[in-house]
Order: sequence, then structure tokens, then C-alpha cells
Amino acid sequence: MSKSRHVADTILKAINEGRLAPGARLASIREAARQHGVSKNTIVDAYDQLIALGRLRARQGAGFFVTQPPALEAREKTYELKEAVDSVSLLREQLVGNFQVRVGDGRAPASWMGGAALARQAKRLTSIGNDDIEYGAPQGYLPLRETIARVLAGRSIHASHEQVLLTFGANHAFDLIIRHLIAPGDRVLVETPGYYPLFGKLRLAKAKLIGVSRSHDGLDLDDLERKIIQYRPNVFFLQPNAHNPTGSTLSLNQLYRLLTLAERYNLILVEDDAFADLLHRGSAHLAALDDLSRVIYVGTFSKTLSTGIRSGYLAANPGLVNALTDIKMVTVVNSSTFSERLIHDMIAHGRYRRHLVQLRERITKASASTITALKEVGLENIEGPGEGYYLWARLPNNIDAMQLAKIASDEGIFIAPGSIFSLRPNGPDASSMRMHIAYANDHRFLGFLERFFG
Repeated sequence: MSKSRHVADTILKAINEGRLAPGARLASIREAARQHGVSKNTIVDAYDQLIALGRLRARQGAGFFVTQPPALEAREKTYELKEAVDSVSLLREQLVGNFQVRVGDGRAPASWMGGAALARQAKRLTSIGNDDIEYGAPQGYLPLRETIARVLAGRSIHASHEQVLLTFGANHAFDLIIRHLIAPGDRVLVETPGYYPLFGKLRLAKAKLIGVSRSHDGLDLDDLERKIIQYRPNVFFLQPNAHNPTGSTLSLNQLYRLLTLAERYNLILVEDDAFADLLHRGSAHLAALDDLSRVIYVGTFSKTLSTGIRSGYLAANPGLVNALTDIKMVTVVNSSTFSERLIHDMIAHGRYRRHLVQLRERITKASASTITALKEVGLENIEGPGEGYYLWARLPNNIDAMQLAKIASDEGIFIAPGSIFSLRPNGPDASSMRMHIAYANDHRFLGFLERFFG
């Protein structure tokens, strides 16, 4: 850690603990340098970092002053979440990171991810040479594609490396699929509640979204067949395992019935399997039952290894993979060979496997303790997490989750209301919310719920 970062952290701790109150004047640069035993330039850098964080304000000729604490600042910074209900606003709030308590975040904490191991492996790779700085193959780094093919075989999904296309995460895979299969005005099936960034991509492509009901019991297959007959869609995007946001998993019987309907009505199924690496061995996958005939399988390392490395893949029949590779080449040329080699080496040397063991243990412990704590404060109707990260909770007395999110934002608490994930915002999802197991056990959130429900 740099000296300036150490000084900034020391001051920030004093602010958070109340030893430096809002409006307090900090020591001059000269005096602070003497107090901390560093140069004046170091203090200037430290103060600049705190100004960038919004914790200090500089007044011309007067000095540096502490600003309001985060809980009060959140009232200004979260205006957009309070006023907007679209998926883009929720995604923006997750990425900007203004909140102290991030119950509605879709990402795991950095401490859960493989950042340290990745950094060490990246250092090893950069010390070897710079071959991977050049353009790579449009389909992606061959050794990683071969490794993924072997991993898929372990899930009973039989695909050669030629049937694997590497992408910048699952969202990039969806983008390629949408570009190839969907034209403006096409009707497309999605789960509701479902993965809200996908909704945004489809709307951007001017598709008409048709929602199929999803709950803790799985998909409403009768509803699905009615929608197919009525709207005649060609594609259905779904997440059978560890569903985001409900945490539910489809039964083997439902998967078979779903494939029967897809065959009967000539429907392409896009299987989002973001949490596949966390599932117990023997879990069922649509692509395994279908042999990649009418299923496009999408995986990612962003949920388990690093949110920032942005690497994923899709597997499909050879003709479709060739077409999607051409689209990838035209739109982004190729993905990051360096990142792909980094991931491959993590897997090949067993580091990724060891990381997954630790991650599963974290999930198991966090799930049990979080569900217990939530029930103690009055949140009884909870579904999930189904080997993933998410809990889906129905609020008592049909409380509107969007209103709850607005109130919580005043206390620096980020909540993901159910209507964001739904095509029926005024229906049953309006009184639900998605929670991340890593954050929902925070005493500040639990205290907020206890006061609100009490």
C-alpha cells in the first residue's frame, strides 16, 4: 500500500468512527505531513483521494473540511434509483458503488473471488513474455477452449473445442446470439422474473419480450405452451440452475418437458448456466439432454473467478458457432487472449478448483446464517439460493419493494426490488426483492428491516 493511501485510509477511518465530524477542519498540509511523518506531496495525494471519494471538500484559502457521512450523501447520489425503475438504473447503481450496504448487488464481494490468485498468475505470465499482447484467434485461446470442452464433458455436454466460442462474459455471448437470431419486432420468450440485463439487450434490439412465469416451483410449462401457440416465438432465454433472481432450479422432469415443447414447436433454447462451476456433480443441464441440437449453452467465469476479468463462453452446434464467431470478429475482432490464457493456467494448475472449494464453503455458511437472520427480523417467505448467490423474498403484507428501496436508500442501503426483474411490475413480483447472501446478513440492513416491519 502506498504512503498516501495509508494516510487516506487513516483519515477515512477517523471520519467513519465519528472522531472527525462533518464540517471538521483537517490539519494543514504542512502540519499533516509532520503528524504522519511523510512528505507534503504525500498529504496532497491523500487529501485528493478523499476529495475524490466525496469525504473532504477543499475551500479556497480556508483548508480541507470533512463532508457529510455516506448515509446522508446517499440521498443525493441515489436519486436516480429512487425515481427510475428501468434495468439500466439498477445496473448503473451496482457498478458505481455509492452505497454502504449492497444487499441488492448481483456480484460477490471481492474477498470471495479469485483476485489474489489471478494477480499472482498474471505476474507469472507477464514475466514469461508478451506473445499474448498481439491479436488472438477470433474463436478464442485454443487451450482454454479445449479445457472448456473437457469440463463440459464432465457435465455430459459433448462438444469439441470447435463448438466452443470464447466471449467477454455471458452478456457478450447473449449479445452475439441476439444479433444473429433476432430481428426488430421478433417475439422472444424470457423468464419473469428473470435476468434484467438480458431484458435491456433484447429491448435494445427492438424485440418484443414475452414473459413465462418462473417461481420456486420452476417454470410454468402450461403458461409456456400457451405463449408459444399465441406468439410463435423462435427463441427462449432461460436459466435452469441457480436462477437469477429467485435462486430456484428446474427439476429433471421439467427439463425433459421443456425440450419436448421446444422440439414440437421448433424453439431454440438459450441456456444461461452462470453458476455451473458451483453446482454439485450430477446436476442436470439442458444442453446435456439435447446434445446441443437446439440448445445454445452459455457459461462464464465472472460469477466465480472475477467480475472484472470479463471472460465467458458459449457452446452450440458447429454451424451456429461459425456464424457467431464471424459476428464477434466483425464487432470486437477478438476477445482477450491474455485473460483467456490466465484462466486456462488457473484451471490447468488446479488453482481454480481449489478456489471453487473455498467459494462453495462460503456460500454454504453465508446461506444458512443469512436465512436464519432474515427470518428473525420478520422476513419469512424466502426462496433460494440453490447453489448460487441469490435469495428471493416476498415482503410481509404485500409491501411494495420499490417503495422499500427508496426508503432504504436514505440510509445508504441498496435494495433490488422485484419489479426490476419482472415483465409484470404491478403483479406479485412488486412485493418481492432479490438479496445477495453475502450482504443480506449485514446488521445495518437487518436493523432497517426490523424497524420497518416492527
